[in-house]
Amino acid sequence: MSQIIQAKDVTLDELERLFRLQLVDSEDFFREWQENLPEITDWQKQLLDRVRAGYFNLIKKPPLLEKPINMAIVSPLLFIGEFYLSPFDLKAEKSVEILSEDEGTLIRGSLDTLVLQEQFWVMVIESKKAAFSIEAGLAQILAYMMANPQSEKPCFGMIAAGGSFVFIKLVRGETSQYATSKVFELRNPGNDLYGVLGILKRLSQLAV
Repeated sequence: MSQIIQAKDVTLDELERLFRLQLVDSEDFFREWQENLPEITDWQKQLLDRVRAGYFNLIKKPPLLEKPINMAIVSPLLFIGEFYLSPFDLKAEKSVEILSEDEGTLIRGSLDTLVLQEQFWVMVIESKKAAFSIEAGLAQILAYMMANPQSEKPCFGMIAAGGSFVFIKLVRGETSQYATSKVFELRNPGNDLYGVLGILKRLSQLAV
């Protein structure tokens, strides 16, 4: 009988051991978040400045929960980037299963996320947890990305955790490989949402 692990409880160690998942440190593996980024218009920058200001107003009164983050940051970001328009297909929840090669372990779960394309996933971390960080969601979103049936194409993802954002690239194979971008922080000088939106638009083009 297969061991069943809920996706929300899976660890990076389990993914690496059971599914031959490997972290790639080379910068050449994930160049998509750095190169050929679409230009962000002045109008988009003005709106992103308001989103950033709204975030700092919101965090004055914790606890900062998942739904307010989504409403104040992720939803406006997707609207400004025109991800609610065709050809994007947003799905608020996705149920998936992946089985290890020896069929000894099954990972199953339903992720509260947004699927922009079958090749591009966006996840909001529930920040009321003590492990409020990008790391809290990395294994979870990788598990869902690995369940993507279109394994011949690279798969991309983004995690939003409070004022932090990181992008992920996964390439499936006999040994599956993944890498992450730098972490974008709203606390940084300027407005890191400019870069986040540019990368979102770039990766969505590649995911078509």
